[in-house]
Amino acid sequence: MTTLVQLSELIDAFQWSSATGPLENAAFVDRMTGKIWWVGGDWEDEDDPVPDDLEDGSLYLAVPDPAGLGLGRRLALRFAEEQAPQLAERVYRCFERAGAYGRFKRLLEDHGLLQAWYDFEAAATEQALREWAAENGFTLVEARPL
Repeated sequence: MTTLVQLSELIDAFQWSSATGPLENAAFVDRMTGKIWWVGGDWEDEDDPVPDDLEDGSLYLAVPDPAGLGLGRRLALRFAEEQAPQLAERVYRCFERAGAYGRFKRLLEDHGLLQAWYDFEAAATEQALREWAAENGFTLVEARPL
């Protein structure tokens, strides 16, 4: 039996989990139903409370963070190598200390490449989530069937 998961919900859950520091926000996919549970911040649905056993890996799977999908710094460096090789060395230097993403994005903005980065990042994120879903037995759908 395959478990259906809505792609847009998985992307939203990934962004939710990635938007804050470690352990602040998390999202879990129900292995049987494909329902995504959001945890953290001020998120709480009193009509549909979060299950007490979300940490049970046999029932739920945590949505990965960018590092778990090979995104983040590695993706930024790949973008530079593929899309802006003339800036690759400067991008590498951006990531030598704290505040890397701010410097990286300013550099791209200065060279008119910020939107290209956002498009590249979105495509890579979607592809990585598709691969993660397939590896974990989920079938991604564009919209939930009625």
